[in-house]
Amino acid sequence: MTHTLPIPVLGFAAWSGTGKTTLLSRVLPILRKSGLRCALLKHAHHNFDIDHPGKDSYELRKAGADQVLIASRRRWALMVESACEQDPSLAEMLERLDPGLADIVLVEGFKHERLSKIELHRPTLGKPLLYPDDPDIIAIASDEPLKTPLPHLDLNDPAAIAAFIIDFRHRHSTR
Repeated sequence: MTHTLPIPVLGFAAWSGTGKTTLLSRVLPILRKSGLRCALLKHAHHNFDIDHPGKDSYELRKAGADQVLIASRRRWALMVESACEQDPSLAEMLERLDPGLADIVLVEGFKHERLSKIELHRPTLGKPLLYPDDPDIIAIASDEPLKTPLPHLDLNDPAAIAAFIIDFRHRHSTR
């Protein structure tokens, strides 16, 4: 994939229920401890809210604000209402990130987009591999051995997956 960010972008692709979020929540602390600043872009397949009825931000957005920026000394979040009938592209969402605040972008989902990806696979789920139909898959993380020419990562070893990500970042960094 071609993008304008000066930092590497690496995706995690899998069928729903494979454990993408669980894995990333185990890998991110390891990456942070190694000194990497990670940005994460997650695709949601349905309507979602990050605030809830009764919260000021929710009430103001529902009242008609097209953009709501919530800010505190510890974090801020921007919610933008969209009239689009289709999901945003990965490129559109990457443009929203500040590359000065990260060393790598990890992408959960967007499995049909063109970007380097680690495929997560659990044979017990009965779903087919995305590889080799997806030429952008550069490694497979599975909980069982697989016969592919790609690097195989143990899905239950977040330290090994973090090491692969760190190596990927070093090989693809432009700064």
